Amino acid sequence: MKIKLLLAFLTLMLSYSSCYASFPVKRTPVATENTDTRNTTTEETYSPIAASAPKNKWVGVALLVFLGLPFAAHRWYYKRDVLANILFIVTFAGLGVWAIIDLINILSDNW
Repeated sequence: MKIKLLLAFLTLMLSYSSCYASFPVKRTPVATENTDTRNTTTEETYSPIAASAPKNKWVGVALLVFLGLPFAAHRWYYKRDVLANILFIVTFAGLGVWAIIDLINILSDNW
């Protein structure tokens, strides 16, 4: 019975990892022209597929509440400095003080 569960779990994990974004997304510049007749410069923008979406503050709050202290998930979500994230994990969020400051910053949109 244990071997069946183990094999089922391994099969699930292998199938998940093989179908999860196994191809790179290339950023391609798209040229758009300015509609102003006096200034006919060409601006270079990136395709909307490769552009990153704005971060949702409620996702950040949920990550802070559920995965904040052990993993600093909200800090990884907002792409903070790696060394600061590791320090956050090692010090247990500054014994909770740093987590409260992060919560206030996320809710007040100062992140």
